[in-house]
Parts: sequence; C-alpha cells; structure tokens
Amino acid sequence: MKNDADDAARDRLRLDKWLWAARFFKTRTLAADSIDAGRIHLNEARAKPSREVRTGDRLDIQTGEVRFTVIVQALSGKRGPAEQARTLYAETPESIARRETAREQRRFQMEPSQMLHGRPTKTQRREINRMRAKIRGG
Repeated sequence: MKNDADDAARDRLRLDKWLWAARFFKTRTLAADSIDAGRIHLNEARAKPSREVRTGDRLDIQTGEVRFTVIVQALSGKRGPAEQARTLYAETPESIARRETAREQRRFQMEPSQMLHGRPTKTQRREINRMRAKIRGG
C-alpha cells in the first residue's frame, strides 16, 4: 500500500520546487513570487506555486526579458549541479530560436548608458536649469 503512495508522490512535484531544482530561480521564494505574478504558465494556464508538475508538462517561463518554453523531462526535489538541472527539461526549438532572435536584437541596440558621459558641465547645468524654469512657467 505504501509503495503505491510513494510511486504516485515521485510522479509529481510542486511547481515552485521543480523550478528551483531546475535552476530557473535561486530560491523557492523567488520561484513562488514569479508564479504568483503570472510569469509562469503550466500547460498554457496560470498556475499556483503548490500546483503539481508531472513529466511531459509544458512550462512557459519568463525571467526578466528572457522567455523559455520547456517540456518537463524528469522530476527532482533536490537542487543539484547545472548539468544535472539541464536534464530535468528539454527546451522547445521555437523557444531557442525566439531567444536567439531576441539576443541578436539586443546586441545591435545602443546601450542607454552610453549616451551619458558623467556629470554635466557648468554650461550644461545652466542649460538644464533654463529648460526646467521654462517648464515650471518661470
């Protein structure tokens, strides 16, 4: 009787725990917060952190600007090395292509901080003050 319950427990795992073990998030709390914020979809539906994930499930994961679509290959409740974590899922070819395209676009965009060159000079500061005065109506 107990073996049947143990086998069933091995076939499923909490979503936040799996995301942490697969190294998408550093802590389970960050994983749970991301799930609550709606950045994680399980089988194309919003999920809760306690939702159980099974092998074969599809996960849409957004971390920052990066989006992953993965198929769960294995379950693990323990966080191991990165090589082991990569065996827990298989990323879809569409997801890989989408990430590569986004990476290329970001590579050619100008970094916003490149326009800034330290503190303004005295002349630039006076110009800024004149513009602020015009905006205030002064």
